[in-house]
Amino acid sequence: MSSIDYNEKIPNNVNLADDRALKRALEHWQPNYLEWWQDMGPEGSQDMDVYLRTAVSVDKEGWAQFGYVKMPEYRWGIFLNPAKKGRKIHFGDHKGEDAWQSVPGEYRANLRRIIVTQGDTEPASVEQQRHLGLTAPSLYDLRNLFQVNVEEGRHLWAMVYLLHKYFGRDGREEGEALLERRSGEEDNPRILQAFNEKTPDWLSFFMFTYFTDRDGKYQLHALSESSFDPLARTTRFMLTEEAHHMFVGETGVSRIIERTCNVMNELKSDDSETLRRAGVIDLPTIQRYLNFHFSVTVDLFGADESSNAAIYYSTGLKGRYAEGKRKDDHRLKNDHYPVLEVRDGKLVERQVPMLNALNEVLRDDYIREAASGVKRWNRVISRAGLPFELKVPHKAFHRKIGALAGSFISPEGDVLTEEQWQQRADQWLPTDEDRAFVASLMGRVDEPGQFANWIAPPAIGINNQPIDFDYVRFN
Repeated sequence: MSSIDYNEKIPNNVNLADDRALKRALEHWQPNYLEWWQDMGPEGSQDMDVYLRTAVSVDKEGWAQFGYVKMPEYRWGIFLNPAKKGRKIHFGDHKGEDAWQSVPGEYRANLRRIIVTQGDTEPASVEQQRHLGLTAPSLYDLRNLFQVNVEEGRHLWAMVYLLHKYFGRDGREEGEALLERRSGEEDNPRILQAFNEKTPDWLSFFMFTYFTDRDGKYQLHALSESSFDPLARTTRFMLTEEAHHMFVGETGVSRIIERTCNVMNELKSDDSETLRRAGVIDLPTIQRYLNFHFSVTVDLFGADESSNAAIYYSTGLKGRYAEGKRKDDHRLKNDHYPVLEVRDGKLVERQVPMLNALNEVLRDDYIREAASGVKRWNRVISRAGLPFELKVPHKAFHRKIGALAGSFISPEGDVLTEEQWQQRADQWLPTDEDRAFVASLMGRVDEPGQFANWIAPPAIGINNQPIDFDYVRFN
């Protein structure tokens, strides 16, 4: 490994070639990463030539260079957005002080915890999606899956860089542990439960990249406000790539809906069994998948009240989404925010100190944006002239974390008994039958320009290429 040309093999703007300590750490870590990729990366993909986007710098010309790459040879780089001279801390107890260029000792453990938790989500999603390439509905979609996978890998590199550069032996040990945990493994699972769920089919994948990668966007935005400047600069560049992941999810679901609506009009039927026999995914099933992935994702924001969230904000480690645009004192000592609880069989709001409710603030910001995308899906249905509307469930629905865990809340926000919930749960969440049907549709389509029956082609190709471009070449 010592013979690696770091500026070529690992594109970077962190002076990697001249940083001896970091080079030594990466010389040990990189082979383990490649071994993890071989074992847990996309199954059966090692010899394919894939038309991928690679970041080689942070400027407009360098962050998205397209070309054919074998994924084990992908150049996972390390990039930070350019430093802002004289950047000041703009929230929390240290507001007005200079941003930190090194880790303050008193915040070392909490910063490491934040970075490790974020870093753990990146390889987890690759592991969750590793079998999907075997059932891709087109070469266009196969390429998009692989682009998401390599960029999740690059985001892991971004977090490991911070651990190796700023946290010494502890950071190196945490970097190794990121490669040792496994999504869904009983003895050594990923840190957050949503990243231990299975992603067994492409409807699940598109829902995951729409909803769960959007959680990633909001978490990264909150971290991009951090007083620890290297973390803020790293996550700002990660956001550049995260946008494509959400695009894959939103357009993927939209294309499934479009194809279903076309068949509904052809057959003049909205009967789910009739549509399933025609080989498309009926809209009620899409709604149940939406309910599941939305509810699992809103739990990722954490408990409604959190002393950790208060500490992270007050100490300047993690801000709010769009912190600089908010019209308050950015200290929040005297502010309050509503959270929900079940009282006397009803959902009621309770005002709590905003510092302790910052998970809920971020969750509500996320929900507003997630709902706007569902409205765009509904426009596809409306243009088809069909009287059906997808709905975002109430944020209290199917919650497993926080004050609402253990309650039984309908998608409309009604408090139910456990018996009432059990009687209707199959109307709201994917059933085994739903998942078996969707799985039965899955099968790889590997001819350029051809698409599985259950999904419509995209409106445009990638990087101005035609839809029937040879996005993946099999060797």
